[in-house]
Amino acid sequence: MFTGIDEVDWASLQHAHGSARDMPGWLRALASADTAERTSALDGMYGALRHEGRVYDSTLACVPFLLSLVARTELPDRAGIVELLVAIGMESTNGDTRARDAVSAGAEVFVPLAGDADPAVRGASTGALVHFLAEPGRALGLLRQRLRVERDGPVLFALTEALGLFVRRHPAHADAAVALLAEQSGPPYEAGLRLAALGQLALTAPARLPAGLVPTAVELLRERSAYRARAAEPSGSDTLVGRIRRLRPSDEEGANLLRALHTALDDRVSDRIALLTGQLTSPDPVDRCNAVWMAGALLRGWRGDHTVPVGLLGGQLSVEQDPLRDAAVAVLAELFALAAPAAGDLYALVCARPDLWTHRWERGSPALGGPLRALTRSGDPRALPALAQLLAGPAAPVDLGFELAHLGTAAAPLAPAIRHRLGRIPLASPAAARLAAPLLAAVRAGRDADAVPEVLRLLSGTPDGLGAREEIVDQALDTLETLGASARAVPLLRALLPTRHAATAAGSLWSADGDAGAVLPVLLRELTQGDPARRCLAAGRLGGLGPAARPALPALRRAARAGRIRQRTSAACALWRIDADPEPVLPVFRSAWAEDPHSRGSIARCLTTMGPAAAPLRDLVTSELAAPRRHLHHLTRASSTARRDIPEDEALLSACRELLAEM
Repeated sequence: MFTGIDEVDWASLQHAHGSARDMPGWLRALASADTAERTSALDGMYGALRHEGRVYDSTLACVPFLLSLVARTELPDRAGIVELLVAIGMESTNGDTRARDAVSAGAEVFVPLAGDADPAVRGASTGALVHFLAEPGRALGLLRQRLRVERDGPVLFALTEALGLFVRRHPAHADAAVALLAEQSGPPYEAGLRLAALGQLALTAPARLPAGLVPTAVELLRERSAYRARAAEPSGSDTLVGRIRRLRPSDEEGANLLRALHTALDDRVSDRIALLTGQLTSPDPVDRCNAVWMAGALLRGWRGDHTVPVGLLGGQLSVEQDPLRDAAVAVLAELFALAAPAAGDLYALVCARPDLWTHRWERGSPALGGPLRALTRSGDPRALPALAQLLAGPAAPVDLGFELAHLGTAAAPLAPAIRHRLGRIPLASPAAARLAAPLLAAVRAGRDADAVPEVLRLLSGTPDGLGAREEIVDQALDTLETLGASARAVPLLRALLPTRHAATAAGSLWSADGDAGAVLPVLLRELTQGDPARRCLAAGRLGGLGPAARPALPALRRAARAGRIRQRTSAACALWRIDADPEPVLPVFRSAWAEDPHSRGSIARCLTTMGPAAAPLRDLVTSELAAPRRHLHHLTRASSTARRDIPEDEALLSACRELLAEM
């Protein structure tokens, strides 16, 4: 099993964390009788051998020993080693196939493992047969043989997934595998396996799907859930363990089955909504909980009439199962205005459960609770009484102002309380910026001009040595510009013109006294000498001056022809607002629309001011409105900015509809 392990110069080999001198210890630990030792070794090897697709020399040295380990039937936990081998064999960077070749060289070991006494080993080995056996026909024959004799449910699911993998990897040999999947998708196979086969057919051979896929899938889901409920019924006296098992909130197998169908349906939004409707109306709360998370993925990524599924999400808020209710709240809070069909249910929950108005993270300050957050983000003014009560309390959530901004001017009754809190921020505190930012956001959204004195206090009173001063100044200037800075602000704004805040200060100064002679030189300097972000700001402020900024046209034309795409877009918007000439503007907008989806919102807003002059870009607008996916869906999935995908996309769609009406 470990013959030759000491002859390898492990110290000279590398893995993701440096020298591989610890590798022989991990390999030996995989054969340990101690469960914790085996688990720790497997975790260590996963982290060390697999990192960002790289193939390490130590990885190649380990493969023969790992293959030897999985062949020893007396060893426990071999399924994890099989999975590690499959993962290693799938690693490749820039065409480096050494890892795959190393595992493929020992692929014969997986053949007997497919019939191993341990079902976990059998399940893990099914995919390995498809990935690494050199002869596709032989791999398919082994899968067919196992399907005829296998009785373990999870292994049968693994075999079904392996058939789908086979179709994708070996399209020239796919017909027989597709036939097996089609056979499994009908009676007499049990409901869960039929769902699995339907999912793989949908992914690989949609032409072989039965008519009425969605109703069939919903019927099978309910049949599977009824079977699971019967299987979970206690025999004899009820026990604590039995109650816990029946209340278990997750069904990962069921989630995977339906997730495969949703993945296969892809842009067929109406079919996916119909499938979700069936899931969200299931008698089984576990099915509904799985559906809630799938609804979140659909709503975040795809456009359509989501009234029905959102209403059904609201229907989950009155259930007794905390995991289901909490999941629905979490998804609704991501929908912003799209959560309106569930606003009545959210309001009922807010009224019934004041204890959920706030949530305190461990060792953290209180945050606005999910139900009240979702109701506020939906723009429903029924959130105001609860928000007012929190604002009047001694420990209002710091983030409350950010959420209050979604109510816009409807939050006017709370403006005095916001001003009061803004005026009490300790300016010398390191937390000043963190406290001010949400309150200033609420002031801007509510356009509360009476808050100018409190904003000026922040602008003039924050000490220069405070680390957060720069952030506070930026936020205060943005607020003054939104509100229309008063004459009282002019001296402060002029003092900021030589600083990094020049562009924002100039915009606020223009709103205060309309003195183009004071702000034009500053904005031109920023447009040509600042960093890219400051150049974009300067272009935006120049556009705000309108025709008064005509002396800046040559510099703006140069900026629209060169530089980063967002800088060019900002300059083009400014050109239109100043000169109303579409000729230098429209080509920039067309290229930016394709190159940088993040810019589409600002372009669409500018186009709405152009009226018929925007007609040459009509094709972009009509294509956008016809696209099923949200415009940022494929760009921000791993980023926190993905939380803003829905409101930004809905704003883009609204602008596009307005554009079409005007063209």
